[in-house]
Amino acid sequence: MRIGILGRFLLLIVALTAGAEVRAQQLPPVVPPEPMPNAQSQATFSTTTTEVLVPTLVEQKNGNIIYGLKQKDFILEDNGIPQKIHVQEEMDTAPVALVVAVELGGASVLEFDKLAKLGPLLDLFLADPRSRVALVGYDSTQHLIQDFTHAGDQVNQELKQLQPGDGGAATLDTISYAVNLLQSQPRSFRRVLLLISEKRDHGSKHAKPAGIIRQIGESDVLVLSVAFSPGEAEFAHDLKDNGEDRTLNMVSALAMLVKGFRKNVTKEIAAMSGGEYTTFTGDRKFEARVVNAAKHMRNRYLITFSPSDPTPGLHTIKVRTVQDYGAKIVARADYWLGPETQ
Repeated sequence: MRIGILGRFLLLIVALTAGAEVRAQQLPPVVPPEPMPNAQSQATFSTTTTEVLVPTLVEQKNGNIIYGLKQKDFILEDNGIPQKIHVQEEMDTAPVALVVAVELGGASVLEFDKLAKLGPLLDLFLADPRSRVALVGYDSTQHLIQDFTHAGDQVNQELKQLQPGDGGAATLDTISYAVNLLQSQPRSFRRVLLLISEKRDHGSKHAKPAGIIRQIGESDVLVLSVAFSPGEAEFAHDLKDNGEDRTLNMVSALAMLVKGFRKNVTKEIAAMSGGEYTTFTGDRKFEARVVNAAKHMRNRYLITFSPSDPTPGLHTIKVRTVQDYGAKIVARADYWLGPETQ
């Protein structure tokens, strides 16, 4: 059977098409050419408008909270420079995203009986039906025991069957891990880390103090630290460090924080974020500490400001009231301001 000119032409098209398909399968995907290096194509750095959140607790010596303060009643300084601030009219009413991080390594096994009673106390954090809690245990590594849930009874059950870990306490690694978990939650949520551990870090392999300082400084995570001290009883709250004793030099302030991390990372992290640091020895003290932390979380004024000084790096904050109420002010001590790459 003879094939006419039109038939041969059609066969040629089919052959060329098949060949093209084969070559397309063999060739790597097309990568668009990189632009020529010039002022428009190179990476540029610019500091965008940043709003810093400063949760602030105003507590009298008898433990009572001072309510009803307005914007005009506060003075906030960023590296010693007074800032224009905004104070939210109502107290913190947002739903809560809570990560409970408990140490499982080393001597923490002696505290398991107290941790087993923590579950019901978490209801204080989960009053809003939208609120949620996740449980992280850690020794030399981190273990997500329970992902975010509103069912506090699930977390309660897990707390009752904790298993001892190895001899490590990678607190820095765990803080970084927990902050990343919280950052995945909606921005409208109040992000809180409840850290129950020894004071010092033992065996973190990934997170370094300066990196954690920046990570906490760039986030809005509130850290509530409830620490235990093997062989040592420490009863008094230590919340005085609110930036008053920090130098205004950014490099010196960072060096001081790094040094503080080596002595007591749980205290420094809490102070940085505007949270609380406390210790416990007995069962009743532990429960009281957690209850107070939950109550104080909701009794904070939410102060925000846009820094007038855009210098990148660690900034120190000092909050005080115009009138001296003889009260203790617990507020965020530091934040990190860094340029964004566009």
